[in-house]
This record gives sequence, C-alpha cells and structure tokens, in this order.
Amino acid sequence: MQRIIRDGDPAYRHTSEGPDDMSAHLRSVLTGSFLTLPVVESRLGLGVWQGVYLWEHRYQGRKRCLVLTIQGEGTAL
Repeated sequence: MQRIIRDGDPAYRHTSEGPDDMSAHLRSVLTGSFLTLPVVESRLGLGVWQGVYLWEHRYQGRKRCLVLTIQGEGTAL
C-alpha cells in the first residue's frame, strides 16, 4: 500500500493526527470498512479459499469496536 498511497505525502493536507492520517483514510476506501457475510447453520458460509482479514492502516492503531447487524429469516443462531 505504501507504493500506492505514501504516508506523509505533502499533497495531502489532512494530517491533524499525524503523517499517516490522510493516507489511512484513502487506504480504507480501497480496502473497505464493512462486510456482509453469510451464516449457514450457525457457521460462516465461506468458500474453501475465502477468509476474513483485518488491516490497520495507522502506525499506532486505536481501540476498535465491532458492530454486528443480523438480518433475515431462519432459526436463532
């Protein structure tokens, strides 16, 4: 990601939280910040080669919260 969006690039004016501030925002656009996952019989319905990965775009990550929203019909998990 450093090749695509460099930390501390003077073209970015938004640096109120450090030189990786704006670049972290731009990287989050490319990698996404939300995900929809299927649940089948109380388990993640992922394919053989699929997985879920978290990526911190800042030098010093902060405490993060996970928000789950469950929709649909079916039996209780």
